Amino acid sequence: MTAPTHHYTCRYCRHSSDPTGVSCPRCGAPVDVTAAVTRSGWQRQEPITDMARIQFGQSYLQVEGTQVPVADFTLAGDESIYFSHHSLLWTDPQARLASMGLSGGWKRVMSGLPLFMITGRGPGHIALSDNHAGDLVCLPLEHGQSIWTREHRFLAATGNVTYDWQNTGIWFRTRNGDETETHYPIGMFGDVFTARDAPGLLLLHSPGNTFVRDLAPNQPLLIQPSALLYRDRSVQMHLHLEYPRSNGGFFTRSYSYRNVWLRLIGPGRVAVSSVTEPPEASNPIVRSSPVTSWRW
Repeated sequence: MTAPTHHYTCRYCRHSSDPTGVSCPRCGAPVDVTAAVTRSGWQRQEPITDMARIQFGQSYLQVEGTQVPVADFTLAGDESIYFSHHSLLWTDPQARLASMGLSGGWKRVMSGLPLFMITGRGPGHIALSDNHAGDLVCLPLEHGQSIWTREHRFLAATGNVTYDWQNTGIWFRTRNGDETETHYPIGMFGDVFTARDAPGLLLLHSPGNTFVRDLAPNQPLLIQPSALLYRDRSVQMHLHLEYPRSNGGFFTRSYSYRNVWLRLIGPGRVAVSSVTEPPEASNPIVRSSPVTSWRW
């Protein structure tokens, strides 16, 4: 009599797989842990187990370390990945590196320096890492599946995953005397990655800890804009402003107290990072992208 084959659905990447290993072979998340879900509905994305191996095609990725994880790729044959040049940690001499042109342009700057995209092709080893502590998040994409990510969170993708970008459409303009300034709380651009011809793998770096949840149809959620890591493209978003009541004083006359939120509306999956950026300056807002507001 043949023993039944057991399967499970990974609570992090949402793909079915064989539970006999210690980590999910699709995303590297540990298998033998109890889900940590907060009362508010967020689920802690458990860090990928040190030395976990993730298979894609004939190649594989091994995640090494925990504080600032390293993505160590073993590329077979002609299989490839692409990544930004600043994340390259080391490479075998025989691995083939080349600059990568992207349709629509990849005009990104980090700390005042331009970012360039590079392809790495096997056979050989290529290791990548970000420059600050956090989680390495692996997102396996099925054929035709796409995901929206916040800019500067991308680490690498397999060669069969295509890249595109979109204007986020999330902005507001403040005035200080005769001067105005435009702010982009989640950045001016968002990145969209799609597995076009076959399943693929997308890697993100998430500062701090990572939390995931599923939104039901028409379910709203308010988050700090800079916390957003990724979202299903079915999730809609717009600005939300809240104006708390003030007791008066100099700062009330000079500034406009408010909280700037990003309002997400389901259905779909969203993920946030626990490390966020400081709030924007509180000069009066004179214009913005579509927005809802509440005074309390």
